[in-house]
Amino acid sequence: MNTKAVVASESAPAGGFFCEVPSDPCAIVMFGASGDLARRKLLPALYDLSFHACLGPRFRLLGFARTEMTDNDFTQKAGEFLPTGNQAGAQDSKKSEFLKCLRYFSGNYDDPEAFRRLAQRLEELDSEGQLGGNRLFYLATPPEVYSHVIEQLKKAGLNKPKSEKSWARIIIEKPFGHDLESAKELNKKVLEAFDESQVYRIDHYLGKETVQNMLVFRFGNGIFEPLWNRNYIDSVQITAAEELGVERRAAFYESAGALRDMIQSHVLQLTSLTAMEAPATFDATAVRNEKIKVLQSIRPFTKESVWKDVIRGQYGPGQVGGKPVPGYRQEPGVKPDSATDTFVALKLHVDNWRWSGVPFYLRTGKRLAQPLTEVAIQFKSAPHMVFRGESNETNSLVLNIQPNEGISLSFGAKSPGAQMRIQPVTMDFKYKDAFGGGSRPAYATLINDCIRGDATLFDRADSVEAAWTLVDPILEAWKNASPPPFPNYPAGSDGPRAVEDLAAIDGRHWRPL
Repeated sequence: MNTKAVVASESAPAGGFFCEVPSDPCAIVMFGASGDLARRKLLPALYDLSFHACLGPRFRLLGFARTEMTDNDFTQKAGEFLPTGNQAGAQDSKKSEFLKCLRYFSGNYDDPEAFRRLAQRLEELDSEGQLGGNRLFYLATPPEVYSHVIEQLKKAGLNKPKSEKSWARIIIEKPFGHDLESAKELNKKVLEAFDESQVYRIDHYLGKETVQNMLVFRFGNGIFEPLWNRNYIDSVQITAAEELGVERRAAFYESAGALRDMIQSHVLQLTSLTAMEAPATFDATAVRNEKIKVLQSIRPFTKESVWKDVIRGQYGPGQVGGKPVPGYRQEPGVKPDSATDTFVALKLHVDNWRWSGVPFYLRTGKRLAQPLTEVAIQFKSAPHMVFRGESNETNSLVLNIQPNEGISLSFGAKSPGAQMRIQPVTMDFKYKDAFGGGSRPAYATLINDCIRGDATLFDRADSVEAAWTLVDPILEAWKNASPPPFPNYPAGSDGPRAVEDLAAIDGRHWRPL
């Protein structure tokens, strides 16, 4: 992320930033502007950037969708999803300024005529707002639409910068492909229309403050990096647990599942950041080169290792927050005999000099005991236990990504009294306590980086394919075998019972949720 571009300001709302140098003026075309992602995440994120002066003083947001709407209709609907009152320090004048820059365009994603008219509309917006021909295209549509939009952008000549001084970029949402073959095919279509330098494959997890701070924590401090290897670390656990069910995403989730939705993207991204070597410089090329080396070093799954090292689950009825909730198969839009995975746990081996012999335990799931995303580093026990029988606790370092962003370090300390009794204690750092307010929305961070041309926190074509290469053998094994007796864990639990065996066979145990 271009950290030089923003500075903290006492005059900003809590948790906010004002930009030292506003980004380039540009037109942002949001495909899928009438959808759920646009309403819940993208419009509030863009408003956050506008509020904190991180969008150029001249910008236009053009919503593109099949739904018929006027500019006023779109502006009114967008306003309903922006913060109000004291939330995020919102002010009516700021909101009004933002909404004045919104426009709407209706058309089909595979209609050449619609994209011809889109090109004409962008010319008008360039002239109206003096935008310099800079254009950002955001694909917030269902994945099956991506190839249509990319093809039509190319045919309309919108895939190339308007001049030598302008730029054209495209943000593509996950999931990027359904398996390795489809990911390769999509990459081929994208790179036939755009240069890799124009393409920003987004994973919103990488916009979270604690995820970015993993790099600062490791490579900006002299204390921890010398310990960050197989000589001192016993194991690594990465958890991405959700309390929610599928909500209104059953149609998508039935064709995806937890492995595709979370492991292939978010969780492997966290794995790469945890295990990567120090980049030569903090720029997009160097950071992404080191991340893909981790993915390429992970031991491939075989038919035999899938059944030994991967556990899948599906939630049944249970209680979450003291309230009864239905099982996955009772959710609206889900097949009554669905075999879709809503939980996955697996063990990885990173076969390189730094991590050889250190197991990585990954898990993700829906309707679990609580929402929690963390990276937990378990250190080895002291080589000589002077205080035998007093404590079996080992040191651990936990990077809490959500909901309570921060870092905690646990170690043993003598409790008060005449006898030598050791108790585990924890040193906690919390972002909110240290810096005040909340952190910037992840989407705001990433969109801001894209407008500035900083691809450090975005995926590259080879990285996407490397992640699918790892996941594909698991999908293939599951496709050719009967699923476990689903449901195999109740909503509100820590997941299937079989998951504990995954760590117990190595003499380890999962951290409780």
